[in-house]
Amino acid sequence: MDSIFNLKGKIALITGGAGVLGSNFANVLAKQGVIVGIVSQSIEKANKTVEAIESNGGKAFAVQANVLNKEELEKTRDIIVEKYGRLDILINAAGGNMPGATISPDQAIFDMKVDELQKVVDLNIIGTMLPSQVFSELFAKQKQGIIINISSASAQRPLTRVVGYSASKAAIDNFTQWMSVELASKYGEGIRVNAISPGFFIGEQNRALLLTPEGKLTPRGEKIIEHTPMGRFGTPEDIDGALLFLCSDMSKFVTGTVLKVDGGFAATSI
Repeated sequence: MDSIFNLKGKIALITGGAGVLGSNFANVLAKQGVIVGIVSQSIEKANKTVEAIESNGGKAFAVQANVLNKEELEKTRDIIVEKYGRLDILINAAGGNMPGATISPDQAIFDMKVDELQKVVDLNIIGTMLPSQVFSELFAKQKQGIIINISSASAQRPLTRVVGYSASKAAIDNFTQWMSVELASKYGEGIRVNAISPGFFIGEQNRALLLTPEGKLTPRGEKIIEHTPMGRFGTPEDIDGALLFLCSDMSKFVTGTVLKVDGGFAATSI
């Protein structure tokens, strides 16, 4: 029986595809019959993700590229065109934070390291805008394509400490809306740009902020759970439905939207 999402044979490219969320996106799409390209600066990590997908019967390929290097992205685009003739889905999952772009409880804004702030801003904003620019040129020629950006709960509600991350993810929301209008108005309704805004998911970058070495909640973790009506952190699988919805024709009249997957965090006031 065919899947209701009807994605079999589609070609997708995921930047940051070897990360926690990115690799889960890749596995979810591969199970739907999508041929998935894993983009990472580490070809070893990309290949490991590909091997995991192929071991489950899926199809995938690895590409080594830096999302901040336009030339490398253009080479990736050329490889895809030569091998598959098209691209259907781009997921901009590359992103992250750095300690120097955060403000710890015993610091003030004056202590923030500007060089690390710049790296966070570049990774999250330019690292989304540049792949969108390079691959949307292909979408414009095809008159069809889907871009999914990754926002954050800290974009709509700035969180203490993570100043650089919050600001750069807020820019992703704005860019998602801007790019959706730019592409649909100039190249037709077949090109859609949306974003997924995850709530709090445990990853290597935030584990120490949210959990103690023993696995118990830190004070910050407790505050987050208190403001999450569903009372837990998210798991990568919690995003599966949102991802498949935005990748399929089930959302063919949806563009410029930021879809929250946060257990109700954004809806909570006190």
